[in-house]
Amino acid sequence: MGELVVVRHGQTEWSTSGQHTGLTDLPLLPGGEDDARRLRPVLAERHITHAFVSPLTRARRTAELAGLFDDGIETAVDPDLVEVDYGRWEGRTTPEIRAELGHPWSLWADGTEPGETPGESLDQVAERVDRVLERARPLLADGDVALVAHGHVLRILTARYLGFGPEKGALFPLATGRYGVLGAEHDWPALTGWNTGCP
Repeated sequence: MGELVVVRHGQTEWSTSGQHTGLTDLPLLPGGEDDARRLRPVLAERHITHAFVSPLTRARRTAELAGLFDDGIETAVDPDLVEVDYGRWEGRTTPEIRAELGHPWSLWADGTEPGETPGESLDQVAERVDRVLERARPLLADGDVALVAHGHVLRILTARYLGFGPEKGALFPLATGRYGVLGAEHDWPALTGWNTGCP
């Protein structure tokens, strides 16, 4: 059986500044493009037969530079892999949100703010990533499957793969331009690599 290789896109202006970047379609910075190019030889060592990629520019460009649109890999753009819709917190940093609310705030404990632009709940994101996992699992019989997307959505996907609720995504920080591997040990879902960088 193959493994799932979860890849977070390279650096963008907002990932560098710590701003929550949901559906805002930012390009990679030059350093982010370098991140993606460094992934190419590492991913080429794996037997990746399929890839699912978020439709947002930063993820698609990462997948392209990492070689996941090359011949021999069946690659599909998957809207279920877009980043969390942060609603009114889009473009804001965690310290800014905490200052506005006047109390500690965490996406994992508090979710997005209800109101005029409520954003998505963690449960709504979990429904999306469960569909991705349902599509990807049968393909693991042929080899590895790459999932190229964004920090929070991939953390929630990882929690769901391991059988946890979406809030446990808090346990799996994933830096830009890094990847993790979701496999199994003795037939149990397992984290077999995480937050791995490339030389």
